[in-house]
Amino acid sequence: MSDAGLPAPRIQLTDDEWRDKLTAAEFAVLRRAGTERPFTGEYTDTKTPGVYECRACGAELFRSTEKFESHCGWPSFFDPANSDAVILRRDDSLGMTRVEVLCANCHSHLGHVFEGEGYPTPTDQRYCINSVSLRLVPAGA
Repeated sequence: MSDAGLPAPRIQLTDDEWRDKLTAAEFAVLRRAGTERPFTGEYTDTKTPGVYECRACGAELFRSTEKFESHCGWPSFFDPANSDAVILRRDDSLGMTRVEVLCANCHSHLGHVFEGEGYPTPTDQRYCINSVSLRLVPAGA
């Protein structure tokens, strides 16, 4: 993953260090910008109240209060927990232009954000995030 033009991540590990820390599936998505198959992720339909952290570094990314049912096959949020929690980057892969969502703390790939799809949310945005990129910390845990 190229981070040219982005501020340096606060957590910087080598690929070998990330491989030791993450499962093969987590590494493929978080460090190689892969995508899990739709409707297979752990948090796609989860309604448990809590905070969603980056599975790679533990940074708080999203809250259950901003999660909504998009029926797209991946967990969807209308806003990050904090505007500085994520970095948005133009993604021209796969022959299309999208906006990639990265963890601001470690620059791991989380998913993509889309606008103007007509969901009844306060931001008109859908942060479409891979479950494998997240770890839910239930409220009160």
